[in-house]
Amino acid sequence: LGPVMIVDTPGMDDEGELGLLRIEKCKEVMAKVDIAILVVDGTLGMSDGDRMLKKMFEERNLPYITVYNKLDLVQQRIGKGRTREVPQDSIWVSASDKINITDLKDMVAHLVVDPSNGRKIIADLISEGDIVVLVTPIDEAAPKGRLILPQQQTLRDILDTGAIGVVTQVPQIPEVLASLAKTPALVVTDSQAFKEVNELVPEDILLTSFSMLFARYKGDLGEAILSANYLDKLEDGAKILISEGCTHHRQCNDIGTVKLPKMIEKTTGKNFHFEWSSGDSFPDDLSTFDLVVHCGGCMLNPREMMHRIRICQNAGVPITNYGVIMAKMQGILPRVSAPLLGKK
Repeated sequence: LGPVMIVDTPGMDDEGELGLLRIEKCKEVMAKVDIAILVVDGTLGMSDGDRMLKKMFEERNLPYITVYNKLDLVQQRIGKGRTREVPQDSIWVSASDKINITDLKDMVAHLVVDPSNGRKIIADLISEGDIVVLVTPIDEAAPKGRLILPQQQTLRDILDTGAIGVVTQVPQIPEVLASLAKTPALVVTDSQAFKEVNELVPEDILLTSFSMLFARYKGDLGEAILSANYLDKLEDGAKILISEGCTHHRQCNDIGTVKLPKMIEKTTGKNFHFEWSSGDSFPDDLSTFDLVVHCGGCMLNPREMMHRIRICQNAGVPITNYGVIMAKMQGILPRVSAPLLGKK
């Protein structure tokens, strides 16, 4: 399996006001995990709370294993070597005597599926030996001494493909392109630099952004493009939710809280009411919003990103992506989406 994150949720059978909060927290966790392990007290059998959890797993298409614990105590009652029958996708274990723990680990390993459904960040768009130019502006929002996560992950995907990644800043683009022996297969830029990069990169070279790559990788790029076009239909005073998957320290000129709202209002010539969410705090009730603009979701796994998209779809609220809506406002959405949609 490699590295895993294990989340031990609060009890689902808690009562009272605090109990309800714990149950809601447990439901939030289900939106982001790739598999679930339901631990049942083997001396008592399946409870109503356990059955409720199983139903919730199945409603969310969440792969799960039912683990009946305390096998040692059960065998003290009914005889060593004997157990009660359990379904095929379940297993008896004893945490205290370490019985069947290795078998449980094997079951978990076989249950895990690729959360990205075989999607790649960029590898399926390029070939071995291709040159990909990555434009990574170093501004006040850039972390010191490192690239941000989407840039790191995109570069790694390029290298894993056997392609060549060339990293530069905006002013050096002409010099970089002139120095290359062959035309780059793709130029990928930070969405905030779309305007300048679009002007510097010739039309015959494919161009897109990190944020748009991640909209395709973890979310629904088609939905993001359709929803970005909804911006033209918004009335003055409409309510827009800007959501980020992480809780980074915001700079004075932060993209989500400062730059994007200003850009949206300047482009449309309208005044909107903006609200923000970050980290795990994505609202369940979107009925008061007219549009959701989400970050690329580099800190979210595909399951959680798709869960957020489904919440919006069920509420009838369009959801787009930082890079997609910025390309739309710059008038270059057709150009920068073409490489990701298989269009020339």
